[in-house]
This record gives sequence, C-alpha cells and structure tokens, in this order.
Amino acid sequence: MDRERLKGHLDLLLLAVLEDEPAHGYVVITRLRERSDGGFDLPEGTIYPALHRLERAGLLVSDWVEHAGRRRRAYALTAAGHRELAAERASWTRFARGVIAVTGATA
Repeated sequence: MDRERLKGHLDLLLLAVLEDEPAHGYVVITRLRERSDGGFDLPEGTIYPALHRLERAGLLVSDWVEHAGRRRRAYALTAAGHRELAAERASWTRFARGVIAVTGATA
C-alpha cells in the first residue's frame, strides 16, 4: 500500500499493534509488516516520529528496557490510548462499510 493512502490511518495501526503488549520500534515495524502480509512495510523514519507524537498526546508511554543486550525504548498504550483505539476502530469500521456499500467492493 502506498504511504499516501496510509495517511490518517497510521495512528490506528500503531495503536492496534501495541494493544496486547509493549514493544520497541523495530517490533512495531515487524508486526505491521507481518499482520498486513507485507502491505505495510514502513521505514523507521515514518514509525518513530509517529510513536513520539502519540506519546506526546498521552496515548502511549515509553520506558527503556533491555532486549538482546541492548537498551531500547518500549512503547505501551495508556488508558487514553485504549479508548482512542476503540474510537478509531469504530470510525474505521463505519468508513469501510460506507466505501464497500458505495463501490460494491468486497472486503
């Protein structure tokens, strides 16, 4: 999927891949790529600024953790992040249903 189409949806995707457990940036990138069957293969230069923005907005918290002998910043959803994820999912579902209804596409 091209990055232009991703605009406006990146926050939802990042919150979703962090929903179940905290992760550092590389794991976030890997989860996005794996869950989308390669459709979302995004560079660090896209992911890290978005993670930092979500943290500033209070939707994520981060902490330094040791992983494979290296210190990395792991990100986790806050309570506000969980609420935002639920709201974004509901909004996306309404939007997708509308697009499918108008275009006759199948999911």
